[in-house]
Amino acid sequence: MSQTDSSTLSINRSINRDMEQAARLRLETLVRLRWVAVLGQLITVLMVHFVLKFPVPLAACLAVIAVSAWLNIFLSLRWRRSERVGAWSAGWLLTYDILQLALLLYLTGGLANPFTFLFLVPVTVAAASLPLPWIAGLVTLTLAAASLLAFFHLPLPWAGGGSPNLPLTYLAGLWTAVISGLVFAAIYVRSIAAEARRMAAALAATEMVLAREQQLSALDGLAAAAAHELGTPLATIALVAKELRREAKPNAPIIDDLDLLVSQSARCREILSRLANRDAQRDAMYEQVKLSALMEDLVAPLRGSDIAIAITTRPANPREASPEPVFARNPAITYGLSNLMENAVDFADGTVTVTATWSLQQVVVKVHDDGPGFAQYILDRIGEPFVTSRPGYDAAHDPLTGEHEGMGLGVFIAKTLLERSGATVSLANGAADRPGATITVAWPRRVVDQVQTSSTTPDKKAGTRPNTSL
Repeated sequence: MSQTDSSTLSINRSINRDMEQAARLRLETLVRLRWVAVLGQLITVLMVHFVLKFPVPLAACLAVIAVSAWLNIFLSLRWRRSERVGAWSAGWLLTYDILQLALLLYLTGGLANPFTFLFLVPVTVAAASLPLPWIAGLVTLTLAAASLLAFFHLPLPWAGGGSPNLPLTYLAGLWTAVISGLVFAAIYVRSIAAEARRMAAALAATEMVLAREQQLSALDGLAAAAAHELGTPLATIALVAKELRREAKPNAPIIDDLDLLVSQSARCREILSRLANRDAQRDAMYEQVKLSALMEDLVAPLRGSDIAIAITTRPANPREASPEPVFARNPAITYGLSNLMENAVDFADGTVTVTATWSLQQVVVKVHDDGPGFAQYILDRIGEPFVTSRPGYDAAHDPLTGEHEGMGLGVFIAKTLLERSGATVSLANGAADRPGATITVAWPRRVVDQVQTSSTTPDKKAGTRPNTSL
């Protein structure tokens, strides 16, 4: 497994942990929602009984409400309210909320009670935070409770002690409305919550990659700071060594050691001087690389497998006088292109072709593999976070086989970094005579070509004579 695979694996595992943690509900959220429910239920029951003078089984209703209040008090005293509860605990707490509401509705008219729509609340909370099995279970429980309440319930509180005789068709419409609302709310809220978590996790993954890139860039500053801090003690060591060398007898055995110490301290000072002035002494030959050499550098770590990798670098129009572009060594471009090439090698049947062309206006790199190509059902979404035809990372990952699964973050991060460098990234499947997948990365030449950029930069020393005419 390559270094990039290992880095992506660690990022994906970290993102997995963050997503699992973010999906957990805080106990305080559940407690607050239940307090709101307790207060609303208490006010409603008391108003119906004392203000509207409808006959309500007051003692039984208050007992049911009191159980929820005592449960909240117990949870607040037993655990810290800021603690995040797992799916199992949150699922059972929401199950209790559904059953408590169903019992309260049973005492007050069943499905005919206008507050039946409150079944949406626990299902919506579950859809936003719990796994799919729990959501399906809670929706099924709510459906069963609504169905039973349509036939089994105490009379609906009404003026004069009687209960309105609602037609069966009307009750069927209420049942249909409640169930439709439950299913729609569950699907919609789950989709929105999952999309929000995916985007947050993708942003976190991109930030981690960019943070590593920034750490590499910060090494130059750290080297300069270290050279500055070490300069004074090293000068003291060199001074003391010279003094000891001057005071030592000509034939003393320590003379050779002192000479070595003086020479090595001088060498250290020279190294520190280069580090401190690295920005002014950068090797232009190393900091810049031709497009063909860059392609060879990226492909070199991928050679040695059963996949043949062919590289072609040429002008887009041979009749156009266009010299080969020179790139700056940009970690974003290096990471992005290497990731795309590694994906091509992973999916290729036998051959990967890398074609780099350039003109006076544009630089284009195409990576083509002869594999099965992109699956049609994800072709339009390739490059979005967490879109992949591979299963996720798991404990069965075998680094010895060279095979690995993915979360769909590699292409997303590579595409993001390349677009930050000014590129346009497009993905497509090959034609019938050339199957496989093709990824095209195109830059405006003025953005990446260091020679063209420097040649078109105005000469500040020459300047221009200002126009003083009126």
